[in-house]
Amino acid sequence: MDRHTGTAKGTTYSKAVTHKEVLSWFRSAASGDEFRADKGLYLRRTASGAQWVFRFLSPVTGKQTRTYLWADDPQGLVEFPDATLEDAKGRAAALRAIVNGGADPVVQASQRRQDEESARAAAEVQHRLQLEAEKRAALAAERRITVRALFEQWQRAELAPHVLADGTRTGRKDGGEWVKASFERRLFPKLGGMAAEDVKRADLMAVIDDCKADGRRRTASLLFTDLRQMFRFAAEREIVMRNPLEGIKRESVGGRNVERDRVLSDAELRTLLAAVPAAGMSPRSVAAIWLILATACRVGEAMAARWEHISLKRDDDGQLANGTWYLPTTKNERDHTIHLSGFALRQVEVLLALRELAPDANGDTTKLVPWVFPNTARTGPVCIKSFGKQLADRQRKPDQRLKHRSKNTQALAMADGKWTAHDLRRTAATIMARCRISTDVIDECLNHKLQSKVARVYIKDRRLEEQVSAFDALGNWLITLFEGQASNVVALPARAA
Repeated sequence: MDRHTGTAKGTTYSKAVTHKEVLSWFRSAASGDEFRADKGLYLRRTASGAQWVFRFLSPVTGKQTRTYLWADDPQGLVEFPDATLEDAKGRAAALRAIVNGGADPVVQASQRRQDEESARAAAEVQHRLQLEAEKRAALAAERRITVRALFEQWQRAELAPHVLADGTRTGRKDGGEWVKASFERRLFPKLGGMAAEDVKRADLMAVIDDCKADGRRRTASLLFTDLRQMFRFAAEREIVMRNPLEGIKRESVGGRNVERDRVLSDAELRTLLAAVPAAGMSPRSVAAIWLILATACRVGEAMAARWEHISLKRDDDGQLANGTWYLPTTKNERDHTIHLSGFALRQVEVLLALRELAPDANGDTTKLVPWVFPNTARTGPVCIKSFGKQLADRQRKPDQRLKHRSKNTQALAMADGKWTAHDLRRTAATIMARCRISTDVIDECLNHKLQSKVARVYIKDRRLEEQVSAFDALGNWLITLFEGQASNVVALPARAA
């Protein structure tokens, strides 16, 4: 057995040190005292406990060196008595072997700590770079949205109607529902699930060309315009690098955009009046023809009309004597009030007689339908395209009849060619001009946006009194034109003396 000399408070021992002796010394030692337990092995008393210390002559520096036994040990056995005498001897033997091998365990530990610190710093840098890469990848994935998702973002931001702080309206009146229906039919089945940034010009042009191949050149032109606007929106937000349709002219897609100038002559209007009874149209659709002609409103405005916006006054005999139709939102983003002439009031009276009860969420019918032209379920306004299709279906060649559509394919055909609901608006404006109404007043009756920016900013007079005269002049012209003809179809008010 090895013999060691231990020093405790100045006392020297010549015997093998036991754990019991170390423990006894520990209990009576003061802070700063040391106990020699073996060759180069000491236990140093601290304020809170005791720590094992190893002293040696460094073969690297040539100096006496001391170090705590477990200064860098991951197990952390530093304090006595958790680290017993046997633990300390074993650890000291390992350090002594390092010294005998010509190395300095303190230098080794320092180098190891530096290596570990460098490795930890490198790992932290690598981890930070990885997080940044993941963040960039997530951002790229977030931006890498599908064509359908791009449309939904565009619809919320640009197509949905909004009123700005200055009262200016933005967006589209229908909130982009017409564009959505067009995309659902033509675009989404082919490209809806593709990432928007992967879409090439060839992909979009293929969709447009398919539309043209179906004989829908006008639809192809509108589809191109909407696609170009949507991808311009995407390019501005860096969802795509560039707009794939930029630089293509609309004329090269749908052909030259020819401005329609179709106006129904007086003779054609009389023919139309006589032809309507055999056309097989609903009473509401018949009234819509004459209401659009009498008010020069747009088809979409007519189909979306609500009774709450129509103000009527009756005379002492209960007959409609006066009325206005207010349009809170219109295509050009400003409201509009239409004076209802005697001719227009008669159509309103016909529509009032057709008004029905609307079902609520429980299927009960306790309130009147709020829409002037409701859909068949009475849950909303009729589709904006429905009226136009009714007119078009009755101006076809017999062999061009569409399945499940009207058999009266020639009922509304005119010698001078096809006419549309919008041509009724143009016809109304033409009649006003014949009545010597000034162009600027006609523009107000049509609710056209003023072309001059200066005029839009500084001229706020809507010429309301002159509009009333213009609408009355239009109504009187129609009364005179139709007087004595088919009064069972359009019951005309008595002509003013």
